[in-house]
Amino acid sequence: MGRQRLVGWNSRVRGVAIGAGLAAGGMLMSTVGIAYYVARVLTDPRRPGSQDDYVMTPFETGAEHEVVVFPARSGDHDIHGWWFTRPETNRVIIGCTGYRGSKAELIGISTALWRAGFNVLLFDYHGHGAGRGAPVTLAYREVGDFFSALDYAGQRIPGARIGVIGYSMGAAIAIMGSARRPEVRAVIADSPFATHADVVSHNVSRVLHVSGRPITTVADFFLERRAGYRGGEVAPVRDAAALAPRPLLVIHGTQDHMIPVSHGKRVYEAAGEPKQLWLGEGADHCGTYFLDRQAYCRRVITFFDGSLGDAPLESKATTTASDYLHVRSEGVSHHT
Repeated sequence: MGRQRLVGWNSRVRGVAIGAGLAAGGMLMSTVGIAYYVARVLTDPRRPGSQDDYVMTPFETGAEHEVVVFPARSGDHDIHGWWFTRPETNRVIIGCTGYRGSKAELIGISTALWRAGFNVLLFDYHGHGAGRGAPVTLAYREVGDFFSALDYAGQRIPGARIGVIGYSMGAAIAIMGSARRPEVRAVIADSPFATHADVVSHNVSRVLHVSGRPITTVADFFLERRAGYRGGEVAPVRDAAALAPRPLLVIHGTQDHMIPVSHGKRVYEAAGEPKQLWLGEGADHCGTYFLDRQAYCRRVITFFDGSLGDAPLESKATTTASDYLHVRSEGVSHHT
């Protein structure tokens, strides 16, 4: 009888072990499958659509501008942009939009900056706003297009006093790229992520309601094979300190569901002086602009005025506060 019970016990243990092994194998296969899907979602090209070109332009806001095209440093594509023209000054602001975003999304703040006496350059990353149909990454390749935009601004206005404003992924690019380019004199980062791994993990957890970290770790394997990089190579929090002594303004909504406010705080804490942190109370992703458009534009303009120098007198004579705070467009990126 005792031997029968022992045989039965061994059989049950064996069955539990087999079941656990199958379950573990199933979980592993599930993790691998989800990780592959995440890597695909991050990098797959978006199909061009019939409405892609039906967007606002600086024409709608009355800003004097030129359509510009300049080559990427890689030499394998052109970069399309708008140059908001202020020939009386050498101050230039470069705007960086978010993941899979378009330069059209920054029309509002760019028009305000132009009215305040700045040249402004907006551009599309290849495969995001322009060149759709090409694979993309999360800030890894796109920072190269930012470098090309800096090259263009420097060639167009030798000795340009350059500031950069970026949103979401564009904020991460503004930090990482400017850390490597000393000609940038000031940076505004609205809703930056701290690291690639952390923001991907957060959004996997948010969407799938599972732990995002193991999936993100496995997804890195597929990212390297699909796009030639690993998430650890994209870490604005690591580059923030290299901006000093150039001023940095970090803006972040306290209710950001895509990139938690903790990311903005980490970037701010990692940066050297001078630096400022502006928390948009109750704002969601890139939403501080919408809490009070005039206050937002005023603070951005004041920051760049202080960092890049004031506009020449002849410009100020024709530009008033009511002019540059009258922003008719509401386009600010809501993309990661």
